[in-house]
Amino acid sequence: MKHIIRLHAGFIARMRELDGERGDVPGWVLVAVMTAGLVTAIWLIADDQLTSVLDRAISSVSAP
Repeated sequence: MKHIIRLHAGFIARMRELDGERGDVPGWVLVAVMTAGLVTAIWLIADDQLTSVLDRAISSVSAP
């Protein structure tokens, strides 16, 4: 039982050390959502051009 108490106390002490290093979670969520929005917007606007670029790239690599 003493081992469990000591382990728990060590865990709590380590969590207190890391508490200030959690980072800016809402900021990262905002960055992820904005990135997804930009990718979607670019995809909707330039779908045909992106498809042709990809097709040319694949055909140039697979052509002998």
